[in-house]
Parts: sequence; C-alpha cells; structure tokens
Amino acid sequence: MAVRQIQVTNDSIQDRLILRIGTSNNEEIRVFLTRRFLRDIWPHMASMLTGHLAAPSVIPSGEPADQALDQSGTESDADSEAKLATPMSTPPDAESTRFDQAFHDDNPTYPLGATPLLATEAILEASGDGSASLTLREARERSFKLSLNAELLQALCAMLRAANEHAEWNLALDYSPPAKTTSALVASTAPANSLLH
Repeated sequence: MAVRQIQVTNDSIQDRLILRIGTSNNEEIRVFLTRRFLRDIWPHMASMLTGHLAAPSVIPSGEPADQALDQSGTESDADSEAKLATPMSTPPDAESTRFDQAFHDDNPTYPLGATPLLATEAILEASGDGSASLTLREARERSFKLSLNAELLQALCAMLRAANEHAEWNLALDYSPPAKTTSALVASTAPANSLLH
C-alpha cells in the first residue's frame, strides 16, 4: 500500500485528533488519537525519528511545526478544526512533500470502515535500514500497520505537533525524548517488547 496523503484534523467535539491516510488505490484509513495516546506515543516517535531514522536532511529542529514547514490549514466554522495534508510518493524527490494541497477526498473506499479506528495500542519498531513500522490497533478489534521512512515520520510528527497546538492540549511534543524513554526503546529489541501503549 503506497501512502498518497496524510492529514491530521482536530475534532473539537470529541476532543480527539483524526489521522487520515489516503493510499494510491483510493483507500482511506481513519484513526482517532486521544490526548493521552499522543502523550504516551510521542517520545517513542521522536526517538525513532532522531535515532533509527535519523538522516542529516530530515532531523527536525526545535522550531514549532508551523515555522519548520510550509503548511496550510483550513478552519471550519462548524467545528473549528485544523487540517494539514501532505502528499507522499514512493520515490522521494523535492516535490514529494508539500503542505499546500487539500486532502483529496474523491469517494474513497474504507477498508477498516468509515468509523475511525480508536487507537488504544501501538507498536513502533525498526524494520530495516532507514525504515520502521507503526501498528495502531483497537483493543481486540481492528488494526492498521503503516510503513514509515524518515520523510513520512517527519511529516506525521510535524502535523501532530501543529494539531496539538490547535487543539490546545498543551502537550510538550519535543523532538528530544527523555533519556529514560530512549534507553528503554534501545533495550527493547524483541517484537514482544515493542508494545508502546
């Protein structure tokens, strides 16, 4: 499954973020992220980005997401949500990551259903040189596995930071994880120990 676009939207009524992933097959995966879930998974995502997936061109700065990347957001009067989208292509090039396009919603199919998956568990693990995988799942229900490279994880982290600010969750989403989290993630090499949340 090739990722075409990713969007993170704030649903202020349910006080959740909605992660939308559009594929090149015109499929869309929707995932609800709660404040607590984002708080718990963020140190591991930052550690993966600055550790295993670190590359000189994609190491994030300490700037807020809206200053580090050229992003566009649209605001709806009904529910005041921030929408950020980025198209992704299989071969990375200068035009592959852009934040100035709306999320394409061309009558997609929903392999996991139209109701977003409520992420309650996550597994983030290195899956080779320059790649990782993130599995999000509900308790004993649906699950979704996303293959990540540094560019895709950098874009996702930037969108989550911006959505956190818009939702006024006041989470400290820094790219430098605490030493305790880093050592725990490095020590955990077996897949059974990769469960983050």
